[in-house]
Order: sequence, then structure tokens, then C-alpha cells
Amino acid sequence: MADGFNRRMHARVAVSGDLVGARLPATVFDVCNFGFGAGGRVRKRAVALLSPYLPSQKAAQAGVSLIGVTALIALLYFGRSFFITLIISAMFGFILDPLVELAMRLKLSRPTAAAVVILVAVTGVYGFGVMLWREFAHFTEDLPSYSSRMNELYDKASDEIERLTESTLGTVVPRRIREQGAQIEQKPQAALEERKRKNPRAVVTPPVQATVQDVRIHTEPKPAITVVYGYVSDYFHVLLMLSFVPFLVYFMLSWGDHVRKSILQMFRGEERYMVGKSLAGVAELTRAYILGNFILGAMLAVVSSLVFFLFSVPYWPLVGSISGFLSLAPYVGMPLAIAPPLMAALMVPNKFTTILSLVAVTAALHVIALNLLYPKVVGKRVHLNPLVVTIALMFWSALWGGIGLLLAIPLTAAIKGVCDNVESMRPYGKLLGD
Repeated sequence: MADGFNRRMHARVAVSGDLVGARLPATVFDVCNFGFGAGGRVRKRAVALLSPYLPSQKAAQAGVSLIGVTALIALLYFGRSFFITLIISAMFGFILDPLVELAMRLKLSRPTAAAVVILVAVTGVYGFGVMLWREFAHFTEDLPSYSSRMNELYDKASDEIERLTESTLGTVVPRRIREQGAQIEQKPQAALEERKRKNPRAVVTPPVQATVQDVRIHTEPKPAITVVYGYVSDYFHVLLMLSFVPFLVYFMLSWGDHVRKSILQMFRGEERYMVGKSLAGVAELTRAYILGNFILGAMLAVVSSLVFFLFSVPYWPLVGSISGFLSLAPYVGMPLAIAPPLMAALMVPNKFTTILSLVAVTAALHVIALNLLYPKVVGKRVHLNPLVVTIALMFWSALWGGIGLLLAIPLTAAIKGVCDNVESMRPYGKLLGD
């Protein structure tokens, strides 16, 4: 009976469309023979494994995958406030975790070290914000003079464009055609003067203008709390979610080891190793990207501020900081970096050559930073090809707006980190890489 089963199995493989003329290894048939004597359970499993997928089964699997992806995108969209808050908190946690480890060397417990690190970080951010706010307050005080200066430049530019247009027309349009146009414009005026000369007693009655009644609408003053609520209500949900960030960062830092060990205990053997390596890879890539961009942005901010100081640009600390960090924006970094110093330089009388020199120096700083420094500071750890970066920027900005544009690259780098450390997903990691 076993020999008959073997012959039937060989015939089944020979008829199969995927394995025409193929023969099963002897070990498979040995297992089948062993299973046949034990009741045929192994034989049934072997037959099931050898049976090809039906088209209906493939369509069903594709439909389930499509439904799953659609549900995931809908969840990310409708729960964007929750996920954005969680991702931002996790990024801060990845950045501050090495500092917590360093503070623990001073014989501090992990919760105490996390509290100290967060307090120092909040103090530094607050001091930097106060400095920028003072510069911005001075800028708002000079805003009227800035507006008048912009109006003056606009009038000069309009006069220059009009003069250039007239000179161009005088060069391009023949003189005879211009004289004919002037005569056509003068004919109605000449005809009106001729009628007045022939009939001097004609009186032209001016049209009667209808009186318009003055209507004034007095609105009742709203209570102060109503006005404040009208402004805050639109951003209340965002502010509520942001208020959780410090607490989430603290608990991620203080309970990070416990959560990591608990996650690893859910897996066994090689799966535990892959999960641990994936978590470490995501943390390393995220930390490398954020810290690399911050270091590069700070360097650009310092150098730009010094350059703007030499060019006597007003509010050079504020303008330099904004220009330096905006220079790191993908694809639009150069125009965004040039705009702040250009607008600030127009506030004071400057020669046109000075403004052009300022624009050229800012563009040169952007090119040097993105082509020489960025690959060394950030790109040596975060390897993403340009096509994937562009698609990621489009997808996350469409899903989460402006904040999605900022989080697109670190999220894609984290996904690549998981794919690189899971053996079955490494082809996807290569697809995302450069």
C-alpha cells in the first residue's frame, strides 16, 4: 500500500502545473510512508502542502491584505493626534536616553536621572525660546517702519518696471504706429472741444447723485472669556495632546528597560533576538537622524548668524537661527533659508550688490551643508534612496499635514531599521535603502 501511495504522489507532482516533471525527495516519501502507517495524518499534510493555491484563494488573500492596509491608513489618519504625540515623545526619549545612562553613572536611580535630564532639557529650550522671543518682540516694534520701507521699495520697483516697459515699447513698436495711436486717443477730446466751440451756450448738467444714508452697526462687546475661548478652542485638542509629551518622555525614560524586557519576553529563541535587534536599530537610526540634523542645523545657525552680523543684517541672531534650521528642509531648503535674511536686509537701505552677496553666501552655505556635511553627519547611518524619500514626504504630508512632512524621513528610517533586522523583510529594507 505504501508503494501505491508513493506512485500516486509522484503522479500528482507530475500533473501539477507548477512542478511539471518534478519528483519529490526521498525523505518526503519516507515521512509519508511513516505517516501512512500511523493513521495517514502526515500523508494528508503532505498532500495539502503539495496542492497549489487556487485563484480564489489568492484573490482572497490579496483582498484581506488590501483591507488591512486601508484600515491601517484610516487608523493613522483619524488617530493622528494620538500617534503624532506618541511618536514625538518616543523620539525625545531616544535622544535623551544616552544622557540618562550617563547620569546613572553618578549613582542616581533611573527615575531620578530621567527627571534631572528632562529638567535640564526643558530649561535649555526655555532659555533659547526666551532669547528668540525678545528678538521677535523687537521686530514687531519696528514693523511700521518695515512696512513703510517695503512700500517705498514697491513704488520704486513699479516706477522702474513702467520705465522699462515704455523704453521697450519705444524700441520694439515703430514710431508711425505710436503716432497713430496717439492721434486715435486725441480724437474724442478734439471732437468735444469742436462741439463746445460751435454751441457755447450748451450747458452740461451734471448727473444728480443719490444720497446714501449712513448706517452704522454697533456690536455688543463680548466677554473676555468668550474671546479667549474662541481662539483657544481651535487648538485645544492639539494643546491637550502636547501637554502629555513631557510625562510620556519621563515614563519612557524611567520605565524604558522594564518595557523593553517585557516586550522581549513575549518572544522565544531567534524571534526574541530579531525583536531586540530591531528595537535597537530603530532607536539608533532615529537618534542618528534627529541628533545629526540638530547638530548640522546648530552649526548652520551659528555660521549664518556670524555672516549676517558682518553684513549688518537687523536681528541677526533670530534671522540666523531661522535660516540655519530652515536650510535643512527637504527640496525647498534653499529658498526657505534665503527668505529670512533677504527680508531682513530690505528693512534698511542697502546697495543691490550687498543684497546679492548676502543671497549668494546663504545659498553657498546651504549647498556646502547639504552636499558635504550632511552625508558625513547624518547620511552615514540613514541610507534612504531619493525616490523613497520623495514618496514618503508626499504620503505622510498628505496624511498628517505639515507635521507629517517633518516626521516622514525619521518614520521611514525606522521602518527601514525594522526591515534590515528581520530576515524575512530584508528585501524591503534593500528597496528602501540607497
